[in-house]
Amino acid sequence: MNGTHGTRKVVLREERAGKDSRHLWAYVDEAGNLHIDGQDLGPGTALVSPDGEYEWFKTIAAVDVPRLVSLLGGTQGEDVLDLLERGFSGAGSYELETRLRESDIPLESFSC
Repeated sequence: MNGTHGTRKVVLREERAGKDSRHLWAYVDEAGNLHIDGQDLGPGTALVSPDGEYEWFKTIAAVDVPRLVSLLGGTQGEDVLDLLERGFSGAGSYELETRLRESDIPLESFSC
């Protein structure tokens, strides 16, 4: 999706397998914080959600976004959404989650 800073949303994952679907997208808010939001729907969520829906939200502070760009192999000043769209969408979205989990970049996380 295109738009101006704060409104552009990049779809990183949009998968369907039977009755299950998995979604992951990213955007940068007006303060420069990166948001990575996910939603899983269907019976595959039973381990974490009795109602068939699981959502999670991760936020990386603006000050840490350049570290993330570097971690993901980008160059200084590169737009994080361009980098994510180019290298970490589709199957690459799972690698993004692994790298975030294994990094020391602070994440604010919430799930429901």
